[in-house]
Amino acid sequence: MKLLLDTHLLLWVAGQSKRLPPTARKLILDTTNQPVFSAASLWEIAIKSGLGRNDFIVDARVLRRGLLDNGYIELPMMSEHAVAIDSLPAIHRDPFDRLLVAQATVEGIILLTTDPIVASYPGPVRKV
Repeated sequence: MKLLLDTHLLLWVAGQSKRLPPTARKLILDTTNQPVFSAASLWEIAIKSGLGRNDFIVDARVLRRGLLDNGYIELPMMSEHAVAIDSLPAIHRDPFDRLLVAQATVEGIILLTTDPIVASYPGPVRKV
């Protein structure tokens, strides 16, 4: 099954962080699953890294190359994803998280997150 990782999970898996939940690690390492990352996550990382956020200190170009080299599939942002945001309930205000939820919904893939607010969206969202 395809698993879209939210931005923090991407950062933690790439940095081999101890913050990566064991459930997420198991799902990502399961060879029957296909890890996916969104261009929206790289956009978020580039913006927040440029603003000097301590939790986003990473070069988005290097991260992208590493993800691709390790078999992750890149999910581009499409207009279909953008317009699907209007059908989401007003649970969360973060535009990046809302786009990830919309992408997962449109593409029919599971979004993995550690964020309980994001996990409260209906549809293919799973808290790990």
